[in-house]
Amino acid sequence: MIEIINHFAKSNRVAIIDNDVEFSYANLSDKIFEFSQFLKQNGVKPGEIVAMRGKYSFENIALFLALYQNKNIITLLPNQSQINNYLNSSNSNKLITCERDIINLNPQISDQITTKLKGQSGLILFSSGTLGIPKAILHSLDRLIQSHKGKKERNLKVLLFLLFDHIGGINSLLLGLCGGLTLIIAKDFTPQNICKNIEKFGVNILPTTPSFLNLLLLSNECQKNNLSSLKLITYGTEPMNEGLLKRLKTAFPKVKFSQTFGTSETGILQTVSKSSNSIRFKLPKSEYKIIDGRLFLRSDTMFLGYLNNNDINANNTNNKEWFDTGDLVCLDKDGFLQILGREGQMINVAGNKLLACEVESCIMELEEIKDVIVYGQKSLITGQMVVCDVVSHLDENTIKELVKSHCKARLERYKVPLKVNLVNQIELTKRFKKSRKQTQS
Repeated sequence: MIEIINHFAKSNRVAIIDNDVEFSYANLSDKIFEFSQFLKQNGVKPGEIVAMRGKYSFENIALFLALYQNKNIITLLPNQSQINNYLNSSNSNKLITCERDIINLNPQISDQITTKLKGQSGLILFSSGTLGIPKAILHSLDRLIQSHKGKKERNLKVLLFLLFDHIGGINSLLLGLCGGLTLIIAKDFTPQNICKNIEKFGVNILPTTPSFLNLLLLSNECQKNNLSSLKLITYGTEPMNEGLLKRLKTAFPKVKFSQTFGTSETGILQTVSKSSNSIRFKLPKSEYKIIDGRLFLRSDTMFLGYLNNNDINANNTNNKEWFDTGDLVCLDKDGFLQILGREGQMINVAGNKLLACEVESCIMELEEIKDVIVYGQKSLITGQMVVCDVVSHLDENTIKELVKSHCKARLERYKVPLKVNLVNQIELTKRFKKSRKQTQS
């Protein structure tokens, strides 16, 4: 990336659009140099773990690259008010505040995992932490950047939708910079604002999630704005529903759809979709194996370990080890993978196991259903029963009868929802994924 940064100084191409202000690659180079001087003046040493707010802005991107250039280990803090747990988990030496003050910290633990960087720049990201304390995931930033080198410069505009503190957002950023693209920073992630940005700036590439794409269709904002500049929509972070993809292709017939795949631990991997209409894909440059339906990966962008979980580090400490993704998959006769769901989302009905995504796909075949989420609830008779929340314009009694009748015709009896709840909307997380309810047992 150093030679790419040096190349920036010679380019007047627009690199970043932030708050409607255009910044060229030359402007970015100047700002990186300014921050590099700032780091030296404030005694930020190579190898130190430096925390910064993981929120996109022109200045934050320049600071991120200056820290990379200074060979620091960068902790990207989620954009939340409570950050002490994240700072403690990352063992950060310094915190750069939003006001550009540098606060010296006193890390409690000397973590040996960081020695695996061997003088390279590092990156610390955090898991969502839904089941406890978020895991601090250590990557070689040099290795992540290396995976994007050699990209041909293209005159394309990409909207930075996936968040800065997320592996998908980092992938979008590095891919865009290494390819000389124009990056548009979104401040408001409502369908209305995203569509306005696409029309206003002529966005060509939208990396996003299936849940947000469904939200986009529900809002009808794509009908109110000119989105003809879109050439490619990539989707990931959660399984795509076949019924939803079909609706999206109808709404955007000239747009190519491509599935992305990866984890916070493995990095985002290169994929090849079977077609724009298919949710199946290959991993041409990554090794994988399937054991009892679970997907195991190893890649050149594998993480180095967890800074705050030595028990897990014993099994996952370098890119030579297999990483258990927890994803359940199937492989078709042509060698294409399909993500079925997470093992933790398995529902057990009287010993018969099923995945929520399968039932959701069936229900989304109904035009009357705008959105759906399926989960398990306790049952005194069968242990668990299948329950679904649906969004529809129909009344509750009609929709219950329609969903159950359709599922009975398409699915085994134990997969048919016993309860159908009519709701106004399906709750999404801050990362625009469906907020999965914990299956009760």
